[in-house]
Amino acid sequence: MLLRFFAIVFFSLWFPATWAADEEQPVSSDYIGYVELKPFIANFGGPGKIRFLKCEVTVQVGSEAASYAINHHMANVRNDLVFLFSAQTEADLETVEAQKVLAKKGLQLIQKLLVEEEGEGIVTDLFFTSFVIQ
Repeated sequence: MLLRFFAIVFFSLWFPATWAADEEQPVSSDYIGYVELKPFIANFGGPGKIRFLKCEVTVQVGSEAASYAINHHMANVRNDLVFLFSAQTEADLETVEAQKVLAKKGLQLIQKLLVEEEGEGIVTDLFFTSFVIQ
């Protein structure tokens, strides 16, 4: 009788644990993170009147490892973006559509850099959170 009691207690404690282990699903990788870059201030345009661009850039990443990689290569990322912004003309920055094209160029630039350094382009999007030209 005592043996039957211990067997019932043992199995009643053991079965829910095995059922719970079977029900656990792997967590999907729907991670979306954002890395804010310090504000950029750059001269742009050609000869003549000096023009300034001040913008804040945020990049979207799909994993924490990508966030760490962006921070690790931040100096290269910022350098390449400053050269990209400095190479623009006034016509390249005046309209919203032109700014969207610039954002795509910046995204491609960062992805190319990360493919060279990390083996994959781990940035999924680039946003201007502030954009002022003067």
